[in-house]
Amino acid sequence: MSFALYVVGFLLVIGGIAWALVEAGLAMFKIAIVCIILLGIAILTGVVKTRPKDPPRGPLA
Repeated sequence: MSFALYVVGFLLVIGGIAWALVEAGLAMFKIAIVCIILLGIAILTGVVKTRPKDPPRGPLA
């Protein structure tokens, strides 16, 4: 799975959570904090999940 596809999927999840928080009546400032934290988690997990494996190193000479 590509990094861009991973982030787009996570953005949809963040949008749904933000919408639910708006409907629950939470302050916009708190919603923004939650969205920024979730975006950071999305980037970190996306990099880990989509990073190619390191090639094995040869024997030390």
